[in-house]
Amino acid sequence: MAPWAGVELSALNPLRALWLALTAAFLLTLVLQLVPASLVPGCALFQDLIRYGKTKREGTSRSAACRVFDVPKRYFSHFYIISVLWNGFLLWHLTQSLFLGVPFPYWLHGLLRILGAAQFQGSELALSAFLVLVFLWLHSLRRLFECFYVSVFSNAVIHVVQYCFGLVYYVLIGLTVLSQVPMDGRNVYVIGKNLLMQARWFHILGMMMFIWSSVHQYKCHVILGNLRKNKAGVVIHCNHRIPFGDWFEYVSSPNYLAELMIYISMAVTFGFHNLTWWLVVTYVFFSQALSALLSHKFYKSKFVSYPKHRKAFLPFLF
Repeated sequence: MAPWAGVELSALNPLRALWLALTAAFLLTLVLQLVPASLVPGCALFQDLIRYGKTKREGTSRSAACRVFDVPKRYFSHFYIISVLWNGFLLWHLTQSLFLGVPFPYWLHGLLRILGAAQFQGSELALSAFLVLVFLWLHSLRRLFECFYVSVFSNAVIHVVQYCFGLVYYVLIGLTVLSQVPMDGRNVYVIGKNLLMQARWFHILGMMMFIWSSVHQYKCHVILGNLRKNKAGVVIHCNHRIPFGDWFEYVSSPNYLAELMIYISMAVTFGFHNLTWWLVVTYVFFSQALSALLSHKFYKSKFVSYPKHRKAFLPFLF
């Protein structure tokens, strides 16, 4: 048995339990959306909580009470501002510990222990967690850039609960990565005391997958943004149109598919075996599949000529 197997399967710590609970919640929600509406009791609040943007507008009629909790969808940028700042802060502490031997602050080390971080003795590679945290920070930085310079937001809204969840999510995801760092007390444990000696083939593969997925997600966001601009790049309307090009030829929401691939690339960078991160990936799969399904239904209901061969989320499958 591999040396990490016993560590990974030994306990369902608070962090894993949380990601497992989120996965189960979004799986159940996805299943409910796949069941015929006549078989499921309608609930306006439930629909309001799972829909956002264009799908919220097209969902069940919304009461004035629901509209009170609306937040502009353009506030998505706040998620990435928080992520760039918070996860940049975590990356700074990790970099200091790795290269300068500075121990983690007591409060941060204590928080990681509460979440379930264990005292590894070399079964994990510090380089893996470092690269994943770098990927997460770069991903958030690119998405922040896209919010300001690529995407064209209409007057679409999200629920305030979704907004708060998004803020907490990017704090939690960074702590999840940092909790996978092998520790010796408050210091990072580095095998052989040389970080570069930890480089493995799966780090290269994960990096290539991350870049490939990120490029495609950026292309898809550019395509969506250009649907509302003229050839000079000036925004001329905020209507919805059928997108074409790149992965849009296969699925309705390739940006969600690319998001999943980005998280899978991080799982690869962890060496395929990190159970905690695979729980994160599973959550991302079901949450993105739910959003993709709702978007797919929106496009099909709005456009009679919508390409029939397109799937919602996974090419040729779903």
